[in-house]
Amino acid sequence: MATHDKLLIKILRGTSDANIPFSGLCNLLKGLGFNERIRGDHHIFTMNDVEEILNLQPIGSKAKSYQVKQVRNIILKYKLNWGVDDD
Repeated sequence: MATHDKLLIKILRGTSDANIPFSGLCNLLKGLGFNERIRGDHHIFTMNDVEEILNLQPIGSKAKSYQVKQVRNIILKYKLNWGVDDD
């Protein structure tokens, strides 16, 4: 199983929101089809069919836990996936 699949599963489980690497979260969103714009330490993610705009900032090398929750809610709401198998 690829790293991005493991990260997606970890985010969807919601058991370790404070331990998600920021760079991994950004790469995951880009892989799901989001466009990234950077202003200072703000990484702004948009997608054509997604109403919400994700504005993420790191805490050191980690993502903020409440922002991981926002990402999880968007993934679930819009049924976005990377092609994770149910094996």
